[in-house]
Amino acid sequence: MQSKLTTTALARATGVKPESIRTRVYRTGSYYGLCPLKGPNGRLLWPADAIERLLGDGGKAA
Repeated sequence: MQSKLTTTALARATGVKPESIRTRVYRTGSYYGLCPLKGPNGRLLWPADAIERLLGDGGKAA
């Protein structure tokens, strides 16, 4: 089973507020092409490679 990231962890790694991610998902259904899974409690869960896919540089932000 592939591990998942919380919205807070994704936000911290990408330098944005968690609320910004949640708002974009609510409005468009995705966050810059990444579609989250919704847990049974309503929380958004992101694929473990979401950071690399968003940053586009293998996760090696300078």
